[in-house]
Amino acid sequence: MDLVAIYTRIEKKIEVNAGVIVLENPNGFPRNDTNLYLISQRGEILWKAEKPEPGTSFSRVKLNEDGDTFSAYTLGGHACELELRTGKLISFTRIQ
Repeated sequence: MDLVAIYTRIEKKIEVNAGVIVLENPNGFPRNDTNLYLISQRGEILWKAEKPEPGTSFSRVKLNEDGDTFSAYTLGGHACELELRTGKLISFTRIQ
């Protein structure tokens, strides 16, 4: 699948059954949008990851071993666990 970034450049791609999780570079990405999303095999955005705090951006992402969740970290110091099916936050904590 040939992916094209929405705003900046693609930092990381993770292939999953539903498509590809995409993490775009946060530099220059609109702060009111989320730079972590899932693209279907047909190129449609299925979800955009829920942010723990407005204005923050994601900086890292990894798939969890359970296959149902993934972890992401923000520039604002959040460690997040999200649902793979929807991109919704399950939990988060602030790292100091």
